[in-house]
Amino acid sequence: MGSKAATPPYPSAARIADSQCYPQYTASLKCLEEFSSDKSKCQEHFDVYKECKKKEREARLERNKSRSFFS
Repeated sequence: MGSKAATPPYPSAARIADSQCYPQYTASLKCLEEFSSDKSKCQEHFDVYKECKKKEREARLERNKSRSFFS
């Protein structure tokens, strides 16, 4: 039973730590800690992370485009 708890509920559910954008994610959190949650001082970090996630999503969609459910 212990090993089941460690697996994600869905096979495609990815952990943030597995993302290529993890460094940008952690930089955003570190910035928030440093500036006592003043989001305006961390906007650049958020924008970089958002752009990374967008590229990551586009790459995933492109990879999936060539796959078929019926093959």
